[in-house]
Amino acid sequence: MTAQQATLLFVVFTPGVVFFVLSLLWLLGWNAPERFLSRVTGLVYAAATAAVGWLVWLVAARGEPAVVVSLGDWFAVHDYQFPLVLLGDALSLPFLALTVVLVGVIGQFSSTYLHRDPGFARFFLLLHLFAFGALLIFSAGSFDLIIGGWELVGITSVLLISFFHFRSGPVDNAWRVFVVYRACDLGLITAAFLLHHVGHVSSFAGGMPPVAGGAATLVGLLLLLSAAGKSAQVPFSGWLPRAMEGPTPSSAIFYGAISVHAGAYLLLRTQPILLASPLACAAVITTGVLTAVLGTVVGRASTDAKTSLAYASLAQVGVIFVEIGAGLQLLPVLHILGHATVRTLQFLRAPSTLRDFHQMHAASGGQLAPTGKHLERVVPPKLQLWLYRCAIDRGHLDTLLEWLIVRPLTGLSLLLARFDRIGLPGSAPAAPPSAVGVTEPLVKPGVLHG
Repeated sequence: MTAQQATLLFVVFTPGVVFFVLSLLWLLGWNAPERFLSRVTGLVYAAATAAVGWLVWLVAARGEPAVVVSLGDWFAVHDYQFPLVLLGDALSLPFLALTVVLVGVIGQFSSTYLHRDPGFARFFLLLHLFAFGALLIFSAGSFDLIIGGWELVGITSVLLISFFHFRSGPVDNAWRVFVVYRACDLGLITAAFLLHHVGHVSSFAGGMPPVAGGAATLVGLLLLLSAAGKSAQVPFSGWLPRAMEGPTPSSAIFYGAISVHAGAYLLLRTQPILLASPLACAAVITTGVLTAVLGTVVGRASTDAKTSLAYASLAQVGVIFVEIGAGLQLLPVLHILGHATVRTLQFLRAPSTLRDFHQMHAASGGQLAPTGKHLERVVPPKLQLWLYRCAIDRGHLDTLLEWLIVRPLTGLSLLLARFDRIGLPGSAPAAPPSAVGVTEPLVKPGVLHG
């Protein structure tokens, strides 16, 4: 094994090993002190950052196009192999560096932000698991590994949304996000299944499997479905304000930096398949344009800082989708790196920004000039009123998700639960906690905070 391969393995698997060891110690009854957890986190991601920098230098110095680590096959059936391959190339290395740097920053910020919180250790365990899942997505050389990392990022997102589980609101909102995630993840799983049958392999370490014609269109649209769900693109944007129930550090790393861009990375990685289908490219561009417009309009009418920043992120990710659909490669990567860094800082500084604004407002005697006058001069008054109504209800997309995804899948899960309990003693069909809020009214705009 070369030095590059060993370094790539270290970067990807270190957060997973730390999560496993700390979880095992916790199960054995050891409650790690806050200082220990924060120092371990700082050391791990400082070492990972240095390792990524060294890996980039090694790749550049030796002129290698990519670092490939083959871990063998997960299993093989006749002509079908499910390889476990890690890939460090010009696309994945910037995302690996972004992940380890920003997770390290979030870890250090959270050591103060969550000081003496009962869930301090739980937060750091989930942070390490999330980092492992994100690094697995960005370094995966096969669709099977992408699916594994994709699911880890999704479940940690849901668990951190419900972090303050002593209130019913975070639990209910986490359940709704989980349902939308599961519905959209079918796109990635089905696309990987089709690529197995069309290309007879899921590994793309040596290039994307050759797909053209109708197969390219179908696979491209399925990948767009999964990417849009993970990145909260139209029509799946309704879950985004609900995700703001989690702690501010998790909102920053998930919906300002890493998780919200995972869908864009998936499209970048599979861009050759998209470019083989004009219809898939048009669908990606249309989705991005609609999301950018929605994010801009709704963000201006949001009544709390975190939701406003979340919709600002949504608008930028929509623009990134347009860039990817147009066939650009370098610009979307630079856009993601810059946007993730700036948005993380904005999320972390949101409370300080509100304090600064109130100080400026008081110092100026309440005479701060309003913004958006240029839009009012362009948009007719009747259209302004319609846009405002649409923005207050966030494009009615939350209601759409409620009727088309949340209610049907929740009802199906309750029905299957009843079937599971048939014949068991004392099997009274009780609604599980995850069904909380199914018949309750939707959360009103502007009341989500955390």
